Amino acid sequence: MTSIGTIIKEIIIPHRKGNIRLNPEFIVLDNADIQGLLMGTDYQRMYGIDIYNSKNRLITIDTNKEKKFSLDIYHISSQDPLEELLNEFIEGQLSTTLTSKQKLSLLKMLRKNRPSFAIGEKPLGKIKGHDIELYLDVERPYPPVIRRPPYPASLETRQEIEKHINELLDMDVIRKIGHNEIVEMTTPVLIT
Repeated sequence: MTSIGTIIKEIIIPHRKGNIRLNPEFIVLDNADIQGLLMGTDYQRMYGIDIYNSKNRLITIDTNKEKKFSLDIYHISSQDPLEELLNEFIEGQLSTTLTSKQKLSLLKMLRKNRPSFAIGEKPLGKIKGHDIELYLDVERPYPPVIRRPPYPASLETRQEIEKHINELLDMDVIRKIGHNEIVEMTTPVLIT
């Protein structure tokens, strides 16, 4: 992780004897997720914050030991950059012929261009600024692939087709049409 700059942000923690005002300086790290805030012991002593090392980390403020607040403490462990990126792209499989340096370079490029791929709720192919217009030729004469007469597929072929269709459905490339949904045109799925 490399530092790309620092920012100073005022934080106010409410307290019955006076709010705790902090002006911490945060170091912004390249491609890092914020997981918690570390408050110095000087502020803890000044405002009577006690931390108990029980099963769940709790804090009490001042002398009121009855009111306890939950405190989530995270730790950062140094990790190999390649392992860190591999965890981010856990579903991807990389060729075993690539060296560690090549894998790291590839994964960094994928992370940098992450918005170009379908992630989360963003369907594949619906990236703003990269719209693709498809022209479907439905005029006669039909293309040879569509002109072929239908034929029954073997059991293995049907299973493979179902697998591919389910993958395309999962990636939001295609969708099933409801029985009473009105659409302009439908075509059979051709997997080549």
